[in-house]
Amino acid sequence: MQIDLAFGRNGLSVTLPASARPVVVRKPKMAIPPDPAAAVAAALDRPMGTAPLTQLAKGARTACILICDITRPVPNALFLRPLVERLTAAGVPADGITVLVATGLHRPNLGDELAELVGDPWVLDTVRVENHYARDEAAHVHLGMTPTYGVPVGIDRRFVEADVKIATGLVEPHFMAGYSGGRKVIAPGVAHHETIRTFHSARFMEDPLATSCNLAGNPLHEAQLEILAMLHGPVLGLNTVVDEHRNLAFVSFGDIVESHGAAVAFARASCEAMVGRRFRTVVTTSAGYPLDKTYYQTVKGMVTPLGILEDGGTLIIASECSEGFGSAEFREAQQRLVALGPQAFLNTLIGKALADIDEWQTEMQLKPMRVGRIQLYAPGLGPDDRAATGVEMIDDMPAAIGAAIDRHGDGAIAVVPEGPYIVPFDRAAA
Repeated sequence: MQIDLAFGRNGLSVTLPASARPVVVRKPKMAIPPDPAAAVAAALDRPMGTAPLTQLAKGARTACILICDITRPVPNALFLRPLVERLTAAGVPADGITVLVATGLHRPNLGDELAELVGDPWVLDTVRVENHYARDEAAHVHLGMTPTYGVPVGIDRRFVEADVKIATGLVEPHFMAGYSGGRKVIAPGVAHHETIRTFHSARFMEDPLATSCNLAGNPLHEAQLEILAMLHGPVLGLNTVVDEHRNLAFVSFGDIVESHGAAVAFARASCEAMVGRRFRTVVTTSAGYPLDKTYYQTVKGMVTPLGILEDGGTLIIASECSEGFGSAEFREAQQRLVALGPQAFLNTLIGKALADIDEWQTEMQLKPMRVGRIQLYAPGLGPDDRAATGVEMIDDMPAAIGAAIDRHGDGAIAVVPEGPYIVPFDRAAA
C-alpha cells in the first residue's frame, strides 16, 4: 500500500511494508464554497458582533491589516484587496493603509517571497506592505502589564496607532495556544520581543492547559485576550479555515473574539480526530510547504500526534527542511539540548522570566522525547544540522516503518499525512 504524505511542495509517496495495518488520520471532506471570493464578500458584508467595515472606517485616516508570515498557508489573495477596497471606499486614503506581516520573532518576508505571501500585485502596488521587527525598540508602544499573568505588553506602533485595526489569519490547531488565528496574530505576531519571550517562558510552556485544541484555562489564550483589551478602539478579525488541499472552507469577519470563536468552532469538527486508541508506531509530517521549510517548524509535527503514541513507541516524521535548520538562536538551543540531555536542559529554563529567543521550540521537543523514540526523515538537513536535532535521523521511510513494526511486534500503525493541521486523540477532546 502507498500513502501520500504532505511534504514540501510536491508531497512524498511512501510504500508501506506488507506487515503494516495502517489507520489513516485525516480531515473529513469539507464542503468547499463554490465561489471563494463571494464567501469572503459575504463575510465582510455581514460582520459578526460589529457594524460593517465601511461604517466603522468612516472618518478614519489610517488602517493596519495584519497578515501571517510565510510559514502559514493563508489565502491572503482572496481577502486583502476586498479589505483595502472597502477601506478606501469609506474614505481611508490608500497611503494611510499598511499591510503588516506578523512575523513574531521569525525572519522577515521580502522580495519574491513577500509577493508570494500577499498573492496580489494590486495590493503591493496600492498600499504599504511591511514586516514587523520584534527587536526594534522604537517600533513598539508599551502598554503595561496584563492584569492576571503579568506579561509585559509591547505591540507594533503601526497597529496600536491605526484608526482601524484588522488581524487576519488561519485558524488551525496550535500546540501551545490551542488554536491559531485571531488574537494570536497580534501577540505574538506583532509583539515586542519581551512580550513574546514571556509567552514562551517555562511558566507558560509547561502548563498542561497550554496545549493543542484547548482554549479553556489556557494561560496563553487568556493572556492574549487580556492584551486585546488593552488596545484602544475595536479590533476586527478575519479568520479562515482551509481543507487538506488548502482550499478555503470557511471565513468569518467581525469582532476579533467573536469571529475567531466561530472559526474555531468550525475547525474543531475537522481538525480534532477521535481515533479511540494509541499506537506503537505513528507516521506523520510537518504539513508540507510552507511549514516544513525548517527544522524549527518541524517540531510542531512531533508534538501534535502525542495523544495517540504509546509510551515507548516510535514517532516517524517526514519534513523537507528545504531552508535547513532555522535561526542561529534555535541551533544554539538545540546544541545545548544535545550536550546537556533533556532533563538538564529543562532545568536551565525553569524560573526564567524571559525565555531566550527560539529556545521554546527546543523545550517543546522535550515533550515527544519523553514519550518515545523520534525518527526524522529530512533530506534538506546537512550533517551538522542532523547532529543538532537531538533525534534519530533516517534516510529510508519504508525501512524505518518496517523496522518499527518489527521492533514493537505490532503492524497496527497510525498515519497522519497532514501533520500538525489535524490533532488525533485516543479519547474525546476536552
